[in-house]
Amino acid sequence: MEISEKLLCLFSTEVSEEDDRFVIEIPRQEIETGDVEPGDVYRVALISRERTTSTADTGTDGSGTTTKPSQSPSQPTAPSEPKPPVDVGETRYVEIEDIGKQGDGIARVERGYVIIVPGADVGDRVKIEVTEVKSNFAVGEIIEETF
Repeated sequence: MEISEKLLCLFSTEVSEEDDRFVIEIPRQEIETGDVEPGDVYRVALISRERTTSTADTGTDGSGTTTKPSQSPSQPTAPSEPKPPVDVGETRYVEIEDIGKQGDGIARVERGYVIIVPGADVGDRVKIEVTEVKSNFAVGEIIEETF
């Protein structure tokens, strides 16, 4: 599957029903990082989650009949979040695409993952060392001004 460079964030959520509509919730951290603004309109893509049953998921009920563990539809198994595409100590060449609310440079790498680069301006092409990694963003320090 190809993922657009315009991807702002990626998370798993439950679809809930409220009156005559269905609702998805956006995690607070996606709003706090500044990529998604309340009140703005976004295109939403829903990606199917494959469900497979392995032999480890089955057992017997004592009579030799194979059974599967029961799972309530209201309590789905939480899928694991994707691993950030960078590690602490890694060096990257990035181009600053935007400025964050606190004036820091913003670069995006694989899957639209955000790297915050203090001291960088839009259009700067810099070599950075990743100093901090979170699930939805990283922080990088400039080690070379231009490349």
